[in-house]
Amino acid sequence: MATRVQPGSNRGSARTQLRSGPLTGYGVAVTTGIRDLPFPDAVIFDLDGTLVDTVETRIDAWLETFEEVGLPATRDILVPLIGLDGRRLAREVAALDGQPIDFDRSEAIDKLSGEIYERKNAHPKPLPGVREIVDAIETRGLEWSIATSSRKDQVQTSVKALGLDREPSIVDASHVEHAKPEPDLLLRAAEELKVDPGRCWYIGDSTWDMVAAVAAGMIPIGVTAGSAVDRAALAGAGAAAVADTLSEVTDALTAG
Repeated sequence: MATRVQPGSNRGSARTQLRSGPLTGYGVAVTTGIRDLPFPDAVIFDLDGTLVDTVETRIDAWLETFEEVGLPATRDILVPLIGLDGRRLAREVAALDGQPIDFDRSEAIDKLSGEIYERKNAHPKPLPGVREIVDAIETRGLEWSIATSSRKDQVQTSVKALGLDREPSIVDASHVEHAKPEPDLLLRAAEELKVDPGRCWYIGDSTWDMVAAVAAGMIPIGVTAGSAVDRAALAGAGAAAVADTLSEVTDALTAG
């Protein structure tokens, strides 16, 4: 049986061959209760599917994109890929159809998907418990930020929907060369917060969030409320704990 990855260990690249399966190479994590985890100095969140209920909108946008560019894709193909850097997602879908594409083509497809997504994402809804978890974090005097693979121009609509008193610190795909599942976004967020990565909780809804957090040496916490995957997938990708809602994480922060 594999043991749970400890904070600060196994930091490094998360590169793998996605076509062999979204969890290949990462084993099965042993999850625990959130309250049993080391208390953090900072909390870093994914955005889509974690703070805002946008995963289905994202999937719809990708389906329309691939139809427009003539690449076959289904929801079943896309679900395990959601959370990846969009350029990498485009390359994976193209490769599955036996049509490898170069960086420029993947960049163009990702940009088109972003434009379609922004049009569809006119009225995003925050997931339950966002305000409460932010209040708990700030009451405890913890640092926090958002680290998302989304393009910069796709982020603002969703962040505004959170209804926060002030705009949080945000690291998006424009800040790094490699987005998730590489750890670069998360490490950049920790650096900007001036917090050791091993003292951060990273909260996300996708397997790639968990993979990136493990690679960054952070403590990965999966939340299923807005996710397209289940608890087993998040645990298998390295989650140290899995919650149904943000409220469960809030309870742990309040009690810690």
